[in-house]
Amino acid sequence: MSAGRPHAPASSGPHCGTAIDAPALEPICVRIAVAVKLTGIGRSTIYELIAAGEIETVKVGRSTFIRYDSLKRLFEKH
Repeated sequence: MSAGRPHAPASSGPHCGTAIDAPALEPICVRIAVAVKLTGIGRSTIYELIAAGEIETVKVGRSTFIRYDSLKRLFEKH
């Protein structure tokens, strides 16, 4: 804290800036490597599930992203 400047409180209201009030954000898409870490499914199996239409992907340039909700549905039905 610098001299001459009063210490400002972390929030200006009862709900401002508190993590407890903020909804948990889910990603829209994740890269293949992240999907492997999140699910514990091997990389080759992820690609097999993509080929079988079990997991939805989105291509952006040369990058392949897996729709996060698609991963969740995979585990809900198995």
